[in-house]
Formats: sequence, C-alpha cells, structure tokens
Amino acid sequence: MEAILEAIKVVFVESANGPEGAGEAFKKLESRFPSLKGRKLYGTFQYSNASYRACLALEADDDPDLLALETWIIPGGKYAGEKIENWSERLGEIPQVFSALSQNYQSRVDPERPRIEFYKSQKELLLLLPIH
Repeated sequence: MEAILEAIKVVFVESANGPEGAGEAFKKLESRFPSLKGRKLYGTFQYSNASYRACLALEADDDPDLLALETWIIPGGKYAGEKIENWSERLGEIPQVFSALSQNYQSRVDPERPRIEFYKSQKELLLLLPIH
C-alpha cells in the first residue's frame, strides 16, 4: 500500500539505544500524560544515524513547554506501508517487515525521512517506509 502522509507536529523522547530502547523511550513519554486515550503515538527511526524517537502527536490545547518535552515535525510525503495486527505480540517482526518493504521499494526509498511506526490502536500497527 502507498499513502501520502501530512506532516505531524509531535513531542518526543529520543531513545539512548536506538530501536532497542524504544520501550524505555515510550515509558518516559507516556509518563508525562495522565492518559493517552484518543492520542496518536508514533515511533520514528532515522536509518542514517540509527536514532529512534517515541512520539506523541500534539493537539491544539497541548503546551509543549509545560510537558518539558522537545517538539519536532514528522515529515509528510509519500510512504509505502504494511499493517501488523496484534503488534504487541509481534514486535520482533517489525525489522523484517521494514526490510521487506525496503527490498520491494529499493529504488524509491527516501533515506532523508524516517521510517514510521504508527500505533493506530492496541491491536493495529502501521509501518511506513518513506519513498520518492
């Protein structure tokens, strides 16, 4: 599947250990909010420098200064995607799915933009590979 994604303004916590530290980064991010109900969570991975960010989309009434978190914009553009159902039981499959997407779109991969994990729900994860 291919889709056009709008840019998304987020607050984030950067993992100290790349994707291996994703769980810890999400725990730090989630601890800043009383509830994540109805909120949009993303993980981003910049392949060029192996940096991983746990991200939460900002809403109109959020004040990033009060949250004491850095802000950033997840770049919009064209992405190739793959859905993973029951993702919490299948976290180990994420690298393989991104690898398969990269092979399928190898001549079109955009290395300047991050790979995105969009946690649509407790059950559904959308993996997005930036493409030209």
